[in-house]
Amino acid sequence: MSGAFQPAPAALRPSEGAGDSKPRPTPPALPPLPDNGVAPSPAGLIARIRAYDPAADTALVQAAFDLAADAHKLQRRENGEPYITHPLAVAEILAGYRLDVGTIVTALLHDVIEDTTVNRDQIAKKFGPQIAGLVDGVTKLTRLELQSDRTKQAENFRKLVLALSRDIRVLMVKLADRLHNMRTLAGIPKPERRQRIARETMDIYAPLAERIGMDAVKTELQTLAFATLDPEAYELIQARLNFLRGQGADVIEEVRKELIRVFHESDIPLVEVSGREKSPYSIWEKMQRRNVQFEQLSDIMAFRVVVPTREACYAALGAVHAAYPVIAGRFKDYISTPKSNGYQSLHTGVTLREPRNQKIEVQIRTPDMHAIAENGVAAHWAYKGPDSGTDAPRMRWVDDLLDILDNVGTDDLIEYTRLELYQDQVFCFTPKGQLIQLPRGATPVDFAYAVHSQVGDTCVGAKINGRLLPLRHVLQNGDQVEIMTARGGTPSPQWERFVVTGKARARIRRFVQQQQRDQYRDAGRSALARAFRADGLDGSERALEAALKPLKLASLEDLYVTVGNGNLGPRDVVTATYPQLRASARAPRIMPPLAGRATPRNGAVGQTMPISGLVPGMAVHYAGCCHPLPGDGIVGIVTTGKGVTIHTRECATLESFAATPERFIDVDWEPAAFAGGSTRGSGHTGRISVIADNDGGAIASITNAIAKQNGDVVNLRIVNRQADFMEILVDIEVSDLHQLGTVIASLRAAKCVHSVERARG
Repeated sequence: MSGAFQPAPAALRPSEGAGDSKPRPTPPALPPLPDNGVAPSPAGLIARIRAYDPAADTALVQAAFDLAADAHKLQRRENGEPYITHPLAVAEILAGYRLDVGTIVTALLHDVIEDTTVNRDQIAKKFGPQIAGLVDGVTKLTRLELQSDRTKQAENFRKLVLALSRDIRVLMVKLADRLHNMRTLAGIPKPERRQRIARETMDIYAPLAERIGMDAVKTELQTLAFATLDPEAYELIQARLNFLRGQGADVIEEVRKELIRVFHESDIPLVEVSGREKSPYSIWEKMQRRNVQFEQLSDIMAFRVVVPTREACYAALGAVHAAYPVIAGRFKDYISTPKSNGYQSLHTGVTLREPRNQKIEVQIRTPDMHAIAENGVAAHWAYKGPDSGTDAPRMRWVDDLLDILDNVGTDDLIEYTRLELYQDQVFCFTPKGQLIQLPRGATPVDFAYAVHSQVGDTCVGAKINGRLLPLRHVLQNGDQVEIMTARGGTPSPQWERFVVTGKARARIRRFVQQQQRDQYRDAGRSALARAFRADGLDGSERALEAALKPLKLASLEDLYVTVGNGNLGPRDVVTATYPQLRASARAPRIMPPLAGRATPRNGAVGQTMPISGLVPGMAVHYAGCCHPLPGDGIVGIVTTGKGVTIHTRECATLESFAATPERFIDVDWEPAAFAGGSTRGSGHTGRISVIADNDGGAIASITNAIAKQNGDVVNLRIVNRQADFMEILVDIEVSDLHQLGTVIASLRAAKCVHSVERARG
């Protein structure tokens, strides 16, 4: 799912006769909140609990309600209702899932620590340490002075996941809390706050509900958030659905009866056959993902077939396929290969007989599979009582998120968790047969980190189905992956360009940042030593400590790093250490004007670089990390002592300068930079990475293909040689980006070449 909604596509415009009604999200399925004139009471909640658990300690529920009602007695919600109506409604939602008393009590108390004078110790004394821990796990971190709404979301999510690692009930209470807040979102007067809550719901809570299999909660959260974030698209889809209902008023019931007849003729035992429309958000998201119109969707209607046994599922599938034409590519077997949240079902798409000729989706499952599909973890998470906790194992994806939390900062948290939560899965196996689930597009490096963080850190190679392949190889369903490690191995910065899991990106970025910091520290220490030695001054660490306060730095290491990365000049440190030197007069440096052109570093006298937007006379050079070419979007970075370095706008190195935006310069290529794409000796170097067969003639074929496109090889290095393949970095002198693209296309046509791509490092 994209990070922001796009305008409603033209395909959503209502057809003639669709009407001009403005439908709203469906109302809650649970009983409505009490009227403002009636005092809220837990009687209905207690009766519901007793209905599914006659032995439940309902006195504890009553005590929790009394404490919450007293603590919130002076508070009202933004819609004017007594605040206690909110925790009572959250508890009602959870009771609908037949959860234990401890979870219900937590729901009633989930806001008292945050919003009232009641503290955790008081809750622990009255209800026990476990319930106190659950309540604390749901409590938001409003007491922290956070810098932005984005940071606040991430910090709240951090606490949520950490608490979830101890007890999944924390997440279930939080989802019910968010569901009720979304149901009453219209009561919030500020539209920007409604938008923020809806976006947070779409980005974090709906995917979490999906991940633990609570499909009904996920669907309602998405529908309510969609109606707030893009009301026009929501209403247009609802109008189209209303129009379709008007055209074929009883089509769902007719198809349902027809399916029942098909199953009876095939002697398939049935528990239930039901039909439904897809949710508006599900329809919109599928239209965006497939770039199709409303009429092209084949599963606006879905039919659920519940049969008694697993064997009957496959028999029912055969009956459906025998009765109707099958839509190619729509069959999915989630029974033999369940989703990561435990979901199991058979999915298929078929086309109905004439005259409707309509496409439908059919889902086939057993009653147990249906319970898990609808309610997920709530359908099978076993609780023995308020003090016993859970005896179910922690889900693997929780461990993955915890590892991310340990390795990324607050600002990156939502990006990584989004990546972790939204991707489709691919299933691979270890040599011992252990199943590893990864996002679609994952590589052996992702696989290594999924096995264990240490395996990922020390990975040096991988065998896929017994064959040695590059670490950037994309894994497919059913691949057997053997990771080769080496003692002392470390992550490669290049891995971050092709890994797809949040866990792998977090670990690699942490290593790269630490490595970069170490390099800056060493460079800064050397630069300062030279500067102090040149002036004949004491540059010992004891002397340098005097410069920390005026430079507003916390430690000597920070000082070295700041000098090493160019944010602070060595001379600034010398004068901060010995303030008396500031009084000495210095002759100003006069830069020779060169009519707006930049002077190339280490270039010939009079030579100019075809780049506009620079100060006349400024020293300039191209970055070796991204090798910019005419045709690339470029940006300049000012570095003390080096002038300006030209990077491509996609260069990963730019992230290290994000904290100092004043160092960025807006530059562009001048028209003279483009030489037509075919001349030699243009002075621009492009770097490509080639994976080719490991044989004697491969390098000759590669260089010949480059030469045919008028490219000059200025450097060639084999960075990885294995029995079956080798990976080569080639620096080619070309005129511009167009000529490099021609060279790459020519290389891809060579028989010995497996893949070619532009290298960014």
